[in-house]
Amino acid sequence: MPQWPSLQLPAAAAAAARRATPFALCRSSSSSVSASASNQDLVACSWQKEDEAEAQSLVVVGGGAAGVYASIRAKSLAPHLNVLVFDKGRFLSKVKISGGGRCNVTNGHHLEPLGMARNYPRGHKELRGSFFKNHGPQDTMRWFSDHGVELKAGKAVTGASVTENGKFVVKVEKRTVDFVDHVNAKYVLVATGSSQQGYSIAAQFGHSIIAPVPSLFTFKITDKRLADLSGVTFPIVKAKLKLDGIKRSAPELTQIGPMLVTHWGLSGPVVLRLSAWGARELHQYNYQAKLTVDFIPDIHIEDVKRILFLHKDHHAKHKINNSFPMEFALVKRFWKFLLEQESLDGDMHWASIPNNNLNTVALRLKQWMFEVVAKGQFKDEFVTAGGVPLSEISLSTMESKKQPNLFFAGEVLNVDGVTGGFNFQNAWTGGYIAGTSIGTLASSNMRQQQPYLQLDGS
Repeated sequence: MPQWPSLQLPAAAAAAARRATPFALCRSSSSSVSASASNQDLVACSWQKEDEAEAQSLVVVGGGAAGVYASIRAKSLAPHLNVLVFDKGRFLSKVKISGGGRCNVTNGHHLEPLGMARNYPRGHKELRGSFFKNHGPQDTMRWFSDHGVELKAGKAVTGASVTENGKFVVKVEKRTVDFVDHVNAKYVLVATGSSQQGYSIAAQFGHSIIAPVPSLFTFKITDKRLADLSGVTFPIVKAKLKLDGIKRSAPELTQIGPMLVTHWGLSGPVVLRLSAWGARELHQYNYQAKLTVDFIPDIHIEDVKRILFLHKDHHAKHKINNSFPMEFALVKRFWKFLLEQESLDGDMHWASIPNNNLNTVALRLKQWMFEVVAKGQFKDEFVTAGGVPLSEISLSTMESKKQPNLFFAGEVLNVDGVTGGFNFQNAWTGGYIAGTSIGTLASSNMRQQQPYLQLDGS
């Protein structure tokens, strides 16, 4: 992955920024909100005169990847624009904990728009167009820079409405004290992630909501003996998910990649991808499914049998616990576990193993069936499937088709990707497009409002 550019603003841009209206991000510590808001909340900070602020102002609900990215983009295009970002929690918290703390921000392996779009269970058809062409992974890596944003504790957005002249009125509260305020804004961007707050605001303006369900989760397995393998990693397996109520065989429900055994079941990239593609069906059937795992996908089953029989001939006097085909690239703990499942004594010699047992071992290695009984524990870094339908917004501007000057970006929309940085790239791209649209509109409106001099004789 290429190095990001230095997080320094050019001197001219820095001077312009100092002269411009302040850009502010604020954090709220409150937790309870009204029916129109919930987890991620916005805060009002720096403003110019009230009448000027109302004329050109943007309120962003949510300080995650999409909200912050859009805010900076809008501000860079329209320096006079008052930008307020409200978030109850920590700014960019999901970004900070992504990748096991390594702060993944995008995927550098799929740079073409079509390649990117194929990794979104919800959105893979709609995102094939201009979405990633407007701002893709390479643009994200080049664009990141520091804009000197100061973080402050603040207030929570608990409602929003629109006036007859098209201005937004955002209700702001602070739960720690008896405080209620109303902020007027020309533009509102909802980037609340999977928070109920964003769905409530969207519904207020006539948007429908596709009920959100978890995506990107691990599988809990019935076989408690699997816990003996906790921590064992398989570099590559082929896993197929089957639900009793779903007869169709979707190619996306078969995945190849690394898999990890945990104390409650199975995890790793291959399991997370299956959970994303099967998120709605798994939720519908209460996370009851069958998972077939091929532990050596690069070797045909007949070749597996042949390798086992050859190993028996060449290592007849060796104990089966201590000797197994190296072609399978298995760890010893898993081999012993496999023998236990077949009720084979590890101290017996290879010469003593009946051929029918070897056939059964081969079948297990290629088609081991696990019963999925539940999803693993939901984690903050994981995402949801559901939200505002993409058909209700314009992907070229991220503006609502139901309410002018209302924008959406990020996970609040019915878009979610598989693991590997795709969900953050959706947030960066959507935020960039929304910020560009708002900044362009604000600059255009500002030029129209500026007075001009008429020369004598003209």
